[in-house]
Amino acid sequence: MHLKQAKDMARYNQWMNERIYSVCAELTDAERRSDKGAFFKSIHGTLNHLLLTDKLWLGRFLGTPFSIDGLDQELYQDFNQLALARKETDETILAWISSLTDEVLSGQLLYTSIVNPEPRQYEYWFAVTHFFNHQTHHRGQLSTLLNQCGKDCGVTDLIWLPQVKEGKTS
Repeated sequence: MHLKQAKDMARYNQWMNERIYSVCAELTDAERRSDKGAFFKSIHGTLNHLLLTDKLWLGRFLGTPFSIDGLDQELYQDFNQLALARKETDETILAWISSLTDEVLSGQLLYTSIVNPEPRQYEYWFAVTHFFNHQTHHRGQLSTLLNQCGKDCGVTDLIWLPQVKEGKTS
């Protein structure tokens, strides 16, 4: 992953989160919390997991550890607080990506896993790619869960990112 690609992925992440949260806001709290049999059970649980893991990875990338009890830990019960934290986190992601250099991307990331507390080391670009891929994976689940509620978040393909359509990528 090059710096240009990372910037485009950060913009895509923000764009999709805004779209997903906008559609989720149309649901009742009961609908968002209803167990749909997804890995994190509900829409709320999946939104929460995405925010939690983004904060976890950001902590690793920024050298400011974010402690959690588990991957299903609920950060916010209130949807509006969750949405605000999502918006703030996406802004932090954009700022972090803007501060990266190709030199950093070609370096190493060292951290301790929470799944099995052992040291891990990956090429930094690979960890950044995982970070954005993980988001896409769970937003795909959210798209399906929203569809089951009769809601459509629209096209989710990266090539539909407005900056790409307008020829204004990084």
